Amino acid sequence: MLEYPFIKERKMSKNQDKYKEAKKLIPGGTHLFSKRPEMFLPDKWPNYYSKSKDFYVWDLDGNRYADMAFYVGANTLGYCCDFVDEGVLEAIKKGNMTSLNAPEEVDLARKLIELHPWFDMARFARSGGEANAIAIRIARSASKNDKVAICGYHGWHDWYLSANHNKKDALGDHVMSGLDAAGVPKNLANLVFPFKYNDFEGLLDLVKKENIGTIKMEVTRNFGPENNFLEKIRDLATRKGIILIFDECTSGFRETYGGIHKKFGVQPDIAMFGKALGNGYAITAILGKGSIMQHAQDSFISSTFWTERVGYVAALKTLDRMNQINSWDLISRNGAAIKKNWRLIAEKYDLPISISGIDALPLFAFHSNQLEYKTFITQEMLKQNILATNSIYSSIFHTEDNMSEYYKVLDSIFKVIKECEDGKDIFSLLEGPVCHSGFSRLN
Repeated sequence: MLEYPFIKERKMSKNQDKYKEAKKLIPGGTHLFSKRPEMFLPDKWPNYYSKSKDFYVWDLDGNRYADMAFYVGANTLGYCCDFVDEGVLEAIKKGNMTSLNAPEEVDLARKLIELHPWFDMARFARSGGEANAIAIRIARSASKNDKVAICGYHGWHDWYLSANHNKKDALGDHVMSGLDAAGVPKNLANLVFPFKYNDFEGLLDLVKKENIGTIKMEVTRNFGPENNFLEKIRDLATRKGIILIFDECTSGFRETYGGIHKKFGVQPDIAMFGKALGNGYAITAILGKGSIMQHAQDSFISSTFWTERVGYVAALKTLDRMNQINSWDLISRNGAAIKKNWRLIAEKYDLPISISGIDALPLFAFHSNQLEYKTFITQEMLKQNILATNSIYSSIFHTEDNMSEYYKVLDSIFKVIKECEDGKDIFSLLEGPVCHSGFSRLN
């Protein structure tokens, strides 16, 4: 295999043994689909961490890795941010859960509404899937209309996956191919209808045909809006009395201090925020216009652990730290530099790749053998104690200096991939199975 001057010796026994145990005790092996090791490097991915700091992660065998993936995108301020963690620890000392409510939930609601003054009220949860389900419940209650048009990934709940009962793999372009929605009642079919990003005419036809009551969408995906796409949707929703929801569980607080919809100047009726909001602590927010949000009281929306204190404290401290250092500018600048270096290395070897995503969430794709090349990259990066694939959730620590060794390794890897494009057998270079891409392959 490839030889680099900075190869390190690694032990992997504890990590692999733990995952073998997990697959016997936990259906699927992990609780988050995108953390399954088969998605990265089957049989060799480290799987578990013992500690973390800044952009480093230590596995169960004591190996330290530079994390160039930050794969779930929750820690824009880096791992174990002292400013956030110290606030959380102080709150824990005072008690995390009592018969009374944590006052920080009111403080967080006020803070988020100050950042988004077109909203009046907020509800909170602990996961993005929950936030999406709450937003849909409120919108359906307010609109008195069950039909929803969606564009993007909006969680795992029945309301969303029911789209795959309309027709096979209806969500294939939005979440992943191969989901059969097992366990989702089939009588929920024909209530949720996907539409394609930047296809306004397709959405317009859908609204006319299905009498849509709610439009829920990600503000931007791998590519930005074209031909006033968002403005047209806002106008359509206003004219037709449709509730417009922006799912910002991923995009929020990455290119602006708040929702990325602030960048485009288009204001939804409801928006959800997650991931970056708590820098690794569980907190999500649903913000909306008061006339719509009040309809939450027409239904039953309640959960014990939506009242725990840590999430609110973590979010308030995270927002303070973001504001102190303009983190959204830093991570966007880091991501733009990553894109630039990817492009330069690819051009050096005349290797065709496609680069996309907002600057804070850059990713690249090959024009052929995508999974094989992705596996090869992960395999060779891991030999240098680097966690990397073909995408990065940028953090404040992904600076040019911290990325320098990563670029050296990527240069060597791209050189070999170019040789594969010219006829070399990529499978002869892989030391294990090819990484997975779809739900069906992970059963």
